[in-house]
Amino acid sequence: MKKPRLSFWQIWNMSFGFLGIQFGFALQNGNVSRIFQTLGAEIEQIPILWIAAPVTGLIIQPIIGHMSDNTWGRLGRRRPYFLIGAIFASIALILMPNSPGLWMAVGMLWIMDASINISMEPFRAFVGDMLPDDQRTLGFTMQSFFIGIGAFVASWLPYMLSNWFNISNTAPEGEIPQTVKFSFYLGGIVFFLSVLWTVLRTKEYSPEELNSFEGGEGEEIRNPDEGADPVRKYLRRGVIWT
Repeated sequence: MKKPRLSFWQIWNMSFGFLGIQFGFALQNGNVSRIFQTLGAEIEQIPILWIAAPVTGLIIQPIIGHMSDNTWGRLGRRRPYFLIGAIFASIALILMPNSPGLWMAVGMLWIMDASINISMEPFRAFVGDMLPDDQRTLGFTMQSFFIGIGAFVASWLPYMLSNWFNISNTAPEGEIPQTVKFSFYLGGIVFFLSVLWTVLRTKEYSPEELNSFEGGEGEEIRNPDEGADPVRKYLRRGVIWT
């Protein structure tokens, strides 16, 4: 038995969470260095403070990928990770611009980056879980569409708040501008609500249903790396995705 084809709007719903995920990444990439410098970081310290991004991606993604392959619960196997990551990432986005000191902001970056990766990694496998072969290209295209929209809007958000809504883009020394704060607040809301939309509007297949597709296709998707060399598996799922 083949997987049923999904409608355009079903694929839209299952990909919508990527809007929030990319919102978080874009706000992080565009504003965290500014936050660090505002809180007292020297310019030569910025690269080492950013070590959280590659390290969390390298560690978190293969771990979460393996765990979500083997998780089954009321919400399915991917959606629990979508939701857990979204909750912690949204909290980190709201707390980051209110950090009282540099090292608090650095800690928030680690939490934020790890949480975003927790949400993001299972989304990649979601397409394989839910779509038949002939619709997977559309599924990945839809994810790319939301990645582009999220990156564009989030990157321009401080500018839009300053120039369209007259929110101050300057602040006394040592304080984060209001445009940055409100951008992160909005980012936290968008992140959580977009991922929640996917969680609530998409129903995952049960293990029995997955195993019935193509005479056991579900098992193949559940653990595609079974039997692979552990180092090669780690590099493929960790470094390449990072």
